[in-house]
Amino acid sequence: MHVPGGKLRTKMGKEKQTCLKVNEQAELMKFLLAELPSKSRSDVKALLAHHQISIDKEVVTQYNHPLEIGQEVVVNWTKVLVEKQPQGLNIVFEDPFIIIIEKQAGLLSIATATEKEQTAYSILSEHVKKRDPKNKIFVLHRLDRDTSGVMMFAKSEKVQQLLQNAWKETVLERSYIAVVEGTVTQEQGTITSWLTESKAFVMYSSRTPNDGQKAVTHYKVLNKNKHYSLMEVNLETGRKNQIRVHMKDIGHSVIGDKKYGATKHPIGRLGLHARLLVFKHPITGEEVRYETDIPKEFLNLFS
Repeated sequence: MHVPGGKLRTKMGKEKQTCLKVNEQAELMKFLLAELPSKSRSDVKALLAHHQISIDKEVVTQYNHPLEIGQEVVVNWTKVLVEKQPQGLNIVFEDPFIIIIEKQAGLLSIATATEKEQTAYSILSEHVKKRDPKNKIFVLHRLDRDTSGVMMFAKSEKVQQLLQNAWKETVLERSYIAVVEGTVTQEQGTITSWLTESKAFVMYSSRTPNDGQKAVTHYKVLNKNKHYSLMEVNLETGRKNQIRVHMKDIGHSVIGDKKYGATKHPIGRLGLHARLLVFKHPITGEEVRYETDIPKEFLNLFS
């Protein structure tokens, strides 16, 4: 199917580039196949994989990236040197507005008053400034230091505001995988309580309505043995340490979580991983879904 584009203009110089104007909404792959009839699907995939396609000067690697009218797609016919992934995290999705990373356990999300060490935020800031010193990133949410998994950052203050002001409506699903101590007998359930923080930064859970911030957690048991249970946990609210406190509430602390009652530390890290993030893109309105694998060290406890 032909997706109309615009006039082809090729810049000749040190690098050979083809610039294409977008005249109607389309997916990137369809657009490129229509505009570059001599190229096959696998040719286009190779161009994307080698960071040779950019939209409005931002490199894009997703073949199904949605195009908007008026955007400019540039095909760089010279192979681009692929940026090294920054240490401690992987960039798993990036467009001109947002960056999604997978954070390793042990890395702080952002600096605190007491800790000024490297954080996911500082590593990513440094990374985007290498492309252009004016580039910045903006925090949207955070993960506990010892939790691994999916985190999203905005690339402008405008996008940060759009997302934060409508976080509940924009974030459609946030799902975690937790390994907890003992055998959870109830296959699924919902935990509701009100959370408050002590001066020692420990969160306390109360069943008294309005005694703190309301926190709602839904869980489902995926696997279990006599020592541990593997749980899928969905957040309805995103309070500090919410999953960790709620697992303690049902008598099954997250493994490795000494702060909230755990006695077992079988994998040398906290048994909590942010697995899934589904949200409405703040600019395109498209649904973006990013899902990671369950960490192998979690699964090994059940093999």
